[in-house]
Amino acid sequence: MELRQIITSIKEKQPSIKSVFFVGCGASKAELYPAKYFLEANAKELRVSLYTANEFNYATPVAVDETSIVITCSLGGTTPESVEATSKARELGAHVIAVTHVEDSPLTKDAEYVVYHGFEANYAAKMEKMTKVLGLATEILNEFEGYEHYIKMQDGFSKIYDLIEKSVASVVPQAKAFADAYKDDEVIYVMSSGATHEVAYSFSICLLMEMQWINSGTFHDGEFFHGPFEIVDKDVPFLLLMNDGRTRAMDSRALDFLNRFDAKTTVVDAKDFGLGSEVAPEVVDYFNPMLISGVLRVYAEQLAIVRNHPLTKRRYMWKLEY
Repeated sequence: MELRQIITSIKEKQPSIKSVFFVGCGASKAELYPAKYFLEANAKELRVSLYTANEFNYATPVAVDETSIVITCSLGGTTPESVEATSKARELGAHVIAVTHVEDSPLTKDAEYVVYHGFEANYAAKMEKMTKVLGLATEILNEFEGYEHYIKMQDGFSKIYDLIEKSVASVVPQAKAFADAYKDDEVIYVMSSGATHEVAYSFSICLLMEMQWINSGTFHDGEFFHGPFEIVDKDVPFLLLMNDGRTRAMDSRALDFLNRFDAKTTVVDAKDFGLGSEVAPEVVDYFNPMLISGVLRVYAEQLAIVRNHPLTKRRYMWKLEY
């Protein structure tokens, strides 16, 4: 079913939806964040929450019932915690949408609706999960409250994949420079703001810690001056993700401070790839995460090459019981 059809179908069954819960683990949880951020910024009545799956399972919100939409997400559809969350939400009467890459995977078993996304074809395909969940959020808002910039969001969806492919094709030299400069660092700090906040988080915990075994810390750059900036010094490694949109001032303030003390700083800036020329200013905030994530994938690949440490290499994950 198309995204709009799914939400229309839910409204036919339940005209009054009060809450939307996004549930996942790791990178999949982070890829739910732009949709959560979008709804929080624009919904006047809907209650919106983002949960790591086992938090949802062990401390299930009492608001999960027939007036709820629960969107669960897992790339391969086998993450046990997310599978359990899907079943639990359905048992409680929620309207459950599972988002996954693999047909008939365990995540889909108890879901009322399933959204499938690509992954292998190209860099844009790797961003389909995040983009389609944002599409679901757009449809939820428009269906249950109305959304004045709905057409501009749809125009953004029609352009973002091509922009991602165009951007990643041009960024290899910068990605190689990053890899060469950071390959021997023992820790890399990553930060951003707005809808891109958990892109920084997922790059930190997944691409660096999980896939490269590099220590990393991540924080919202609005919080940077309320603790983390005390570790800034000459040559301390930072990766700053800069947004095109309303929160850019926070990114810029953090960059000014990093440069002031000669921190080792790499910037990935959505403006450098022309996001604002493709997407309307009223909605540009919400498309930063897809573009920046696509570009960062190239950075991670180049880091893996220069360190001779494939992104698929693991010590514990899938190797033992935990």
